[in-house]
Amino acid sequence: MNVRFAIFSSLILLSAASFCSARQRSSSKIKITDSGYVAALSTANRFLNAWQVGDLETGTVLLSDRARRSQSADSLEKFFSRTPDRAFEINHGKCERSGCRFPVVMLSEESGRVHRKFSEIELVNNGKSDWAVDKVP
Repeated sequence: MNVRFAIFSSLILLSAASFCSARQRSSSKIKITDSGYVAALSTANRFLNAWQVGDLETGTVLLSDRARRSQSADSLEKFFSRTPDRAFEINHGKCERSGCRFPVVMLSEESGRVHRKFSEIELVNNGKSDWAVDKVP
């Protein structure tokens, strides 16, 4: 009985050690050195949430001046027009001097089919961790 317990305990310890080392390796791949990363990601999330719920006003406020000028009122209204089921996924991004970029997948459902749009959202820092969407996905 003690031998079984020792083998069982050893297996649990090996599994725990393996899990911890795998977790440590995967978390070390994502290095966030830019202090603005979290603020930029938060702005991207708020913008995409505005798209998801069809909130044109919030989405427009989160645009940079350059992005606002490059979009017509009609195209922004169409982009934010509410459809029944929408969702989005934001992937790990990169920050550089000019701003941050995050790959995104925008999902919508029409007639029982899921449509995926693979794109990227770009943000610029307007100063003091105030980020704005500079490229609409």
